[in-house]
Amino acid sequence: MGDWDTGMDDDEAGAVMKAVARQVKLWREAAGLTQAEFGAAIGYGEELVSSVERGRRIPRPEFLDRADEVTGAGGKLAALKTDVAEIRYPKKVRDLKKLEAESVELCAYNNSVIHGLLQTEEYARAVIGNRQPPFPENEVERRVAGRIDRQGIISTPTGLPVLSFVQCEATLRRCTGGTMVLRKQLERLLEVGQLTNVSIQILPLHREDNSGLEGPFRLLKLKDGTRLGHLEVQHLSRVISNPRELQILELRYGMIRAQALTPRESLAFIEKVRGET
Repeated sequence: MGDWDTGMDDDEAGAVMKAVARQVKLWREAAGLTQAEFGAAIGYGEELVSSVERGRRIPRPEFLDRADEVTGAGGKLAALKTDVAEIRYPKKVRDLKKLEAESVELCAYNNSVIHGLLQTEEYARAVIGNRQPPFPENEVERRVAGRIDRQGIISTPTGLPVLSFVQCEATLRRCTGGTMVLRKQLERLLEVGQLTNVSIQILPLHREDNSGLEGPFRLLKLKDGTRLGHLEVQHLSRVISNPRELQILELRYGMIRAQALTPRESLAFIEKVRGET
């Protein structure tokens, strides 16, 4: 019953879902089954089958596996699982994942929450669940799953990308999700901070100089040498490619890193905050 809703403003997902819907309907009709009979045979309700065939619901892998068996599609419906998996997460998450997968270097500053690539599942759920107006529960889970899936780039055999994070001290002390969630999140930072391709720095609140007051941003260097920036404000997400704007962000990040504690000092600072939490 937990199949995913598609976003109507997501053209890529919509196109894939139309193709999946068409194939499911064609194979069901070829097997001589009504939607009700088909649903009963694969263990789903008629309403959900109808939603899938209208391109309104993204079927789970097991739906397609059972549909393939019942209709005798010979693997043709089951093969659609690959296409469906590509649109499982919201478009913004998919776009970010593609950029991050093409990166050899990623730098990020955040003064509101712990960066998404460093978040525990519980912390991510608390952050996403705090959104107002709130997301429906299934959308919260979809976004949490997408965020956790992106974290596959952190520990790779190649040691790439090289990841640099600067977190404002406020993000370590803001009790997002409650004390136990925050404590586990701090422990996660200590764990990830030991990886050779990851650098985590903390910008203390007592510093008189703070070049990050204008908010979070990230910088990416892709495999082909392209440099990009990314800004996310409220519900807006923007990729920066203009050289002048990029130069400003790169200068700003360099200043922020210089103002922050060193990675070793930062891990000791995180340990201290964890002990106080």
